[in-house]
Amino acid sequence: MEEICLRQPQQLVMVAGRTLGLVLFFIALRLGSAAPPGEPRQEGQCVRCCDPARYPESRRGSPSPLYPTPHVYPHINITILKGDKGERGERGSNGKVGKEGYVGLRGPSGAKGDRGHTGLPGGPNKQHYSAFSVGRKKGLHSSDYYQTLVFDTTFVNLHGHFNMFKGKFYCYVPGVYYFNLNIHTWNFKETYLHIMKNDQDMAICYAQPSDRSIMQSQSIMLELQHNDEVWVRLYKRERENAVYSDDVDTYVTFNGYLIKASLD
Repeated sequence: MEEICLRQPQQLVMVAGRTLGLVLFFIALRLGSAAPPGEPRQEGQCVRCCDPARYPESRRGSPSPLYPTPHVYPHINITILKGDKGERGERGSNGKVGKEGYVGLRGPSGAKGDRGHTGLPGGPNKQHYSAFSVGRKKGLHSSDYYQTLVFDTTFVNLHGHFNMFKGKFYCYVPGVYYFNLNIHTWNFKETYLHIMKNDQDMAICYAQPSDRSIMQSQSIMLELQHNDEVWVRLYKRERENAVYSDDVDTYVTFNGYLIKASLD
């Protein structure tokens, strides 16, 4: 490597010297072809560029040469003096996020996957039930205020949704229900009751006074929400109002059951 670096400047000096010689040669030819000042040049006459008769003495004796010697500055190609490879620099900061591109075309469908494992067995199908059927073996007469018809006999009461103490059915499964009321009238007395939903009368069960007692019935379907109440109310006294029953037979019954749960 040191030998190559030493040869390069020597070659450059030789090339520069040859180039300088050619330049001086052409300058001498050009000056020799020009006529000296004050003398006309004859066509086809050769002139020596260094003829002392052509130049005055003062000019020949001038300490400065007519043609100054040019200075030669060697040029070194810096690219050949290549150093060792430097260390890798640190990574620059991330640039700004570019604009979102267009949505590409949908790719082809992939291959069908393998069949999955068999899952765990499910639990039993959950079904919702609610039903009751109650009766009363005592008669009831109207008073100065409304009365709730309370029952003393239980035929069906699934999950205890009918409260025997309060005489009310409480909805624990929202959905559509069917209700039915059967009563026996009292001779020569009016029968006046309502099937109630919460505090609202939904249907009436009525019979006029008569010398003959009869069985009277009323049915209705209601859509109930959670904690709704359904019960039977005896109208307050404006005229004689009563329902008949005795300890032997059950003349008064109240029934209800769920038709379709809202959770299904």
